[in-house]
Amino acid sequence: MKNIIEQIRSTLKASTDENTVQTSQRFFKEKIVSYGVKVPTVDKIGKEIYKQIENEPKSVIFSLCEQLWQSGYLEESFVACNWSYNVRKQYEPADFEVFERWINQYVNNWASCDTLCNHTVGEFIEKYPEYLSKLKAFAHSDNRWVKRAAAVSLIVPARKGKFLSDIFEIADILLLDQDDLVQKGYGWMLKAASQANQQEVFDYVMRHKAVMPRTALRYAIEKMPEEMRKRAMER
Repeated sequence: MKNIIEQIRSTLKASTDENTVQTSQRFFKEKIVSYGVKVPTVDKIGKEIYKQIENEPKSVIFSLCEQLWQSGYLEESFVACNWSYNVRKQYEPADFEVFERWINQYVNNWASCDTLCNHTVGEFIEKYPEYLSKLKAFAHSDNRWVKRAAAVSLIVPARKGKFLSDIFEIADILLLDQDDLVQKGYGWMLKAASQANQQEVFDYVMRHKAVMPRTALRYAIEKMPEEMRKRAMER
């Protein structure tokens, strides 16, 4: 298995794109560590090397993901996220502790947060909705990425019309948060929910627009008809 990690790293290093090296940092306020590899290339590398381990037990896959997370490299976190999602059919309740540890210990930027939570954690929550209470606990965290995780883990279920009351509960907890990346996270969650529950989300926004940060509000109404957007943006 050590060879797999070495293979990932050497292939990523060999795939460095100078333009990506120069431009990747500008998408992040926080300092990131990156090889400078384009995301589609990272996905392709991870997918190709995964073929060598696809029949390994989930515990082995998760162990490899852990090692990738520990490196701190953005691209390795993406590979880890994709691999943990690949074994989604094998998820069991105890896996939440693994995902929670990754968020708490390793996630340090919005891209790693969203890649892990949109897919791996979101899929887990759909399978085990009793863990929604854990996301609500996340929303009370002092860690910006844990708070963002509370919201962005529900993006995919929200688009399907699921968990609307829970989405509003999480939005309530995060409503006045001053961190723009948290505001964007729960605004995005509301926007996703509006695809299946437009009127309910609009009503929520209208009830809270006097205090909702404008960043979150703009995200929440982005997919709504122009007339709704105008009403929501009125002071």
